[in-house]
Amino acid sequence: MPPLLEAKNLTKVFGSGDNVTVALNNFSLTVNGETPSFTSIAGESGSGKTTLARILLGFSQPTSGEILYRGKSLWKMSGSEWLKFRQDVQAVFQDPFEVFNPFYRVDHLLTTPISKFHLARSKAEARHQMEEALNAVGLRPEETLGRYPHQLSGGQRQRLTIARALLLHPKLIIADEPVSMVDASLRATILESLRKLHTDFGISFLYITHDLTTAYQISENIIVLYRGGVAEVGDVDLVIKKPQHPYSRLLIASIPEPDVSHRWGEDQALPSATDRKLAVNNGCKFAERCPFVMPECTQSVPPLYRTDPGRAAACFLYKQAPAITADQMDEVMVGRKAASSVE
Repeated sequence: MPPLLEAKNLTKVFGSGDNVTVALNNFSLTVNGETPSFTSIAGESGSGKTTLARILLGFSQPTSGEILYRGKSLWKMSGSEWLKFRQDVQAVFQDPFEVFNPFYRVDHLLTTPISKFHLARSKAEARHQMEEALNAVGLRPEETLGRYPHQLSGGQRQRLTIARALLLHPKLIIADEPVSMVDASLRATILESLRKLHTDFGISFLYITHDLTTAYQISENIIVLYRGGVAEVGDVDLVIKKPQHPYSRLLIASIPEPDVSHRWGEDQALPSATDRKLAVNNGCKFAERCPFVMPECTQSVPPLYRTDPGRAAACFLYKQAPAITADQMDEVMVGRKAASSVE
C-alpha cells in the first residue's frame, strides 16, 4: 500500500521579482500511516514550519513539488477522495480561541464532523462517541458539553479541538504549535493528551514547534528547519543532546538553564545577519550567522550529510560523511525513541 502522505521536493516562494521570499526549499517527507510515528518540526519564526503545515493539509499549493495521499496527487483527487483525506489527516491549530464560534455551544465543534462524515446512526451513538473522545483527552463530558467557549479555559478549548480530531479516527494529526498559547501549567496536560493518542490509538503526529524542550519530551524524531531548508534531522536524542549543525547548536544553547551562576546565552551568542557582509546568494543560508563559516559555505548549498545512522546535517563541517538527497531523509528517522510520559 502506498504511504499515507508523501511530500516530494516541496518549494514555496512568496512574492515576485526582486521581492521574493523562499519559505520552503526542496523539502521531502514520508508518513507511512501504518506504523505510527511522532516527528517534531522545529525552528525559529520564519523557518517555514507553518507554511509546510498548510501545504501538507492542502490549504496551500506549493510553488513546485507535490503532495501525494495514498500515492495520488492531492490536487488531482475526486470529491470522495478529498473527504477521505480530510478524515485521515487532521489538524490541531495554534490558537484554541479562533476555531470556536462564540454563538454556538462547544458541542457544535463535535457534532459537525459526526454529521459531515456520517459517523453515528443515532443521537445516542453520537453522544457516546463525543463522550469517549472527551474522556480520551482528559475532559469530563458532564463539565464540558452544553457550555459556551468563553466558559472554558484555553487548555480545555485546546483539548476539545484534539477530541474533535480524534472523533474521525485519523491516521495522522498535524499539530501546529498546539501549546504555545496556553498557560505553562496546562502544556504538560495537552502534551500528555497527544502522547496518549499516539500510543493508545496508533496515530502518527507531525508536531510543529519552536520549543525544543517539548519536542524532546514527546517526539521520536526531529527536523530542524532554517529559512525553509533542513539544517539537521534525525533521532531526537541525538539532535537535542549532541547537535551537530551550528544552527542546531546555537538554538539549543539558547534554552535557559536552571543555574543562577550561568548567564543565559553567554557561551554562544547568535550573530544577526547584519553583523556580517557576506555574499551568500548561492550558498548556505546560515553562513551570515554561522561561527564556523568557511569560503565554500558562501559558494554552494551544503547537502545533507549522514553523520550517524540516525541523523544527518546540512553542513560542510561533515563533508567527509556520505551525502544523501532530500527524498532519502526518511532513512535517518528510525524512531528509536518511543514517546515517553511528559515530565
